[in-house]
Amino acid sequence: MAAYSLLSTCAFSSLPSHNSTIPSLSRTLSLRTPNSYRHTSCIVASSLREPSHPTYSPTPESTHRSSLDKFMNSCFVICTSVALSASVFVTDVDSAAAFVVATPRKLQTDELATVRLFQENTPSVVYITNLASRQDAFTLDVLEVPQGSGSGFVWDKNGHVVTNYHVIRGASDLRVTLADQTTYDAKVVGFDQDKDVAVLSIDAPKDKLRPIPVGVSADLLVGQKVFAIGNPFGLDHTLTTGVISGLRREISSAATGRPIQDVIQTDAAINPGNSGGPLLDSSGSLIGVNTAIYSPSGASSGVGFSIPVDTVGGIVDQLVQFGKVTRPILGIKFAPEQSVEQLGVSGVLVLDAPPNGPAGKAGIVSTKRDAYGRLVLGDIITSVNGKKVANGSDLYRILDQCKVGEKVTVEVLRGDHVEKIPVMLEPKPDET
Repeated sequence: MAAYSLLSTCAFSSLPSHNSTIPSLSRTLSLRTPNSYRHTSCIVASSLREPSHPTYSPTPESTHRSSLDKFMNSCFVICTSVALSASVFVTDVDSAAAFVVATPRKLQTDELATVRLFQENTPSVVYITNLASRQDAFTLDVLEVPQGSGSGFVWDKNGHVVTNYHVIRGASDLRVTLADQTTYDAKVVGFDQDKDVAVLSIDAPKDKLRPIPVGVSADLLVGQKVFAIGNPFGLDHTLTTGVISGLRREISSAATGRPIQDVIQTDAAINPGNSGGPLLDSSGSLIGVNTAIYSPSGASSGVGFSIPVDTVGGIVDQLVQFGKVTRPILGIKFAPEQSVEQLGVSGVLVLDAPPNGPAGKAGIVSTKRDAYGRLVLGDIITSVNGKKVANGSDLYRILDQCKVGEKVTVEVLRGDHVEKIPVMLEPKPDET
């Protein structure tokens, strides 16, 4: 409105002074405005004035025609002023709107890739609740109380879900919650305590099951980017990022203490509740199963471990097909490493070799006491198939490379001499 008044003022001021009505209207509409607008409008008005002519005596006809021309020019100036005022007003509105409504922030290419990875893989990640039966001390009623939780992921369209064994250990009932918040009762298909892997089964519609894409862990490199998805502290799906800090690490199984080889170390934050969740590479493919953290406080300290997918894949296939893992064993119990070190030898001291086990059948001697109560040491295993055995981890690592029914040569230190004993490996007994 200010722009309209301004232009109107300049336009009317350019009219002849003998027209008394228009100048009075000009004075009435005059407002205090910036000089820049006044200058612009006055230029427009002045450009429409009649050109100067030599002085002459006007006739009545020429006077009438001149008045009519001046009136037409005034109308044109008024229309021009209105048009300019409207354009200025619209421009001001657009500028104000642009000032109030902020332009949406654009994401970088790597950010878009991370967002897309999370959105595409979240439907494959599930939340697992571990329920245990507890009896009320006063009413003696048996109640199901949540004793833990963790993460997992959909393996196939048949409803198989993979997670850690320690997530489901000691559970009387298990429940799996999908990404759309639907919950299903789960059954245990099988588990491998030594590698901390378990497979569950849920009866869910196939259209709700989104299997996770499985990758390869044999060609991983230190420094490549990884992503961990899970439900830490019982929250909804969360994403943490990091890099591979180390490869071929070794940790102990939380259930049996047996070493797990070729573990992936990452600095991606893994907190309680992330256990059993997937570790993904930058393409969104599964490369590991988050299983443990190294932290005295129990929270993420930048050192997390994941079981490589190459190890998990073979275990899952056996559990789905047979319900158990047929891993070969020697059938012995051995002493702690400190006991052997005190003897000044290197190897695995056999404490017990049951007669019905592979080692007992082959004639390996166990530790026992004589008639006077003195301790008589058994055989000390120093190598298997020519591979040196310095401790229990070495023995497990060699056996993991063998198959059930394979005959191996066990070299033992018996007394002061060395013997080589052939042993037929047998499958590990069923666990309950």
